[in-house]
Amino acid sequence: MSRSAWRPVAARAASLLLRYPDHEVLSALPTLVAALDELPAPVAEPLRVVAEHRRAGDPAALAATYVELFDFRRRCCLHLTYYTAGDTRKRGEALVLFAEAYKQAGLRLVGGELPDYLPAVLDLAALDDDGWRLLRENRIGLDLLAKALHTEKSVYRYAIEAVRAMLPAPQPGDIAAAVRLAQTGPPVEQVGLEPFGLVDTTGGRR
Repeated sequence: MSRSAWRPVAARAASLLLRYPDHEVLSALPTLVAALDELPAPVAEPLRVVAEHRRAGDPAALAATYVELFDFRRRCCLHLTYYTAGDTRKRGEALVLFAEAYKQAGLRLVGGELPDYLPAVLDLAALDDDGWRLLRENRIGLDLLAKALHTEKSVYRYAIEAVRAMLPAPQPGDIAAAVRLAQTGPPVEQVGLEPFGLVDTTGGRR
């Protein structure tokens, strides 16, 4: 399978494996696992680890672990702009750019998560090159999320490993910026942010 053919499949698989494990998401696992056979090993194998973990797990326990990890641990945030903009006005500006990318791709946003929610960005990437651009531009957030999940010994670190494997290697400047943010944490400036919607795709949370 060519790169242009497998990347959308990989992006969709990663999106599902990073979503809240409700019944709809978990019921898609057999189809997802079968699709992994068509992907390159550096992407397929880490995704398979997460898929098998979910297939073998108790749904209630999977849900509780997910909420504890992603909703209550700020360094494990699935919202990409949080890492570089924190709770500042700059983040609001960044979210507008994300929302515009969905609009340009002809995707409808619905109520729920902010548009920088990683599973939603992966869904966008499965359909439009702007999704890949947003992932590349927010590589620092992915790297910091991977580091935090590794510290937590979370199985979800493998899903982020797969996403990073789909992207170009980080540049020296990205690495230096990630190191600085890891030491200091995201910027802080409490402001109100009106919630943006999430791409209307199967498996969304809430």
